[in-house]
Amino acid sequence: MGNFSAGPWAMVGLAGLFEIAGALGLKYAWGRGPLWKLAVIAAMAASLFLLIRGLRDLPAGSAYAVWTGIGAAGVAVIGIIWFGESAHPFRLFFIALVVAGVAGLRLTARL
Repeated sequence: MGNFSAGPWAMVGLAGLFEIAGALGLKYAWGRGPLWKLAVIAAMAASLFLLIRGLRDLPAGSAYAVWTGIGAAGVAVIGIIWFGESAHPFRLFFIALVVAGVAGLRLTARL
């Protein structure tokens, strides 16, 4: 687990973006054609593949937490922007805590 270059973290970050796409796709896949469902499956498969690749060189706990944090914060922020979900200051504060936690885990993964 000695390789801490940007490559594995970039894979985890990209995996998080595919996780966001998959989660948001779930919102639309129900009641729609099979292409929506295939797109959700493809996004989630890409997310898991990239996470697995990143885990080759990263601590599992940190990488997994960063992946889930990117997904959770990303879906929450997009929900606020696109779907008019609550932007209550407490909600924004806790989303910011998730983002801070993700950044902290990334920065301290070598410790």
